Amino acid sequence: MTISVVLAEDNALLRHGLVRLVGADPDLELVGSAADLPSLRELVDEHAPQVVVTDIRMPPTNTDEGIAFAADLRTSSPDTGVVLLSQYAEATYALKLLAEGTARRGYLLKERVADGAELNEAIHRVAGGGSVIDPTVIEGLVAAQRAKPSELDKLTPRELEVLGEMAQGKANASIAAALVLSERAIEKHTNSIFSKLGLSEERDLNRRVSAVLVYLQNS
Repeated sequence: MTISVVLAEDNALLRHGLVRLVGADPDLELVGSAADLPSLRELVDEHAPQVVVTDIRMPPTNTDEGIAFAADLRTSSPDTGVVLLSQYAEATYALKLLAEGTARRGYLLKERVADGAELNEAIHRVAGGGSVIDPTVIEGLVAAQRAKPSELDKLTPRELEVLGEMAQGKANASIAAALVLSERAIEKHTNSIFSKLGLSEERDLNRRVSAVLVYLQNS
């Protein structure tokens, strides 16, 4: 089954490039593209896409239109995924995007989507209910954690690595592959993370979301 996509980018050259990248994936169907927030709203209302790919800053104000629209969709269309594209590795933007949860949300730097692979993978992931955070943003958050006291001081370096991978929307199997560990080892680390952050009594999905939010907010 194909994934329907609407994208928004005010730079015409980049917008055409994104159109080509999305169109190159046979599992994605681009149903519309926009250059500003009002046009994006109209396209989403008309097509009800599964995923919206949007720049953070667009007309009319060129401030945080993409983030504001993603927040609106949490209420109006909670099953719609959003992948934000930005030229800025700003942790503040990521925190705003994930303020109401990590599910179906992605944040990528524009410099990483040139070949289409990362963008299209992110679209697939958020369409399936997952999340994607650009590694550069994660690295910035980790650096900030080490610079001041936080709840994350309770975690070991390995547990911080596991939580960083979790913040990118990865399941235990993918985290194990990335860190060259067994899934059993990852399960032990995640349980330890949940315990140290006081999340042991929540359901598994809620614990993962809550742990990621602690990770992002303590920056």
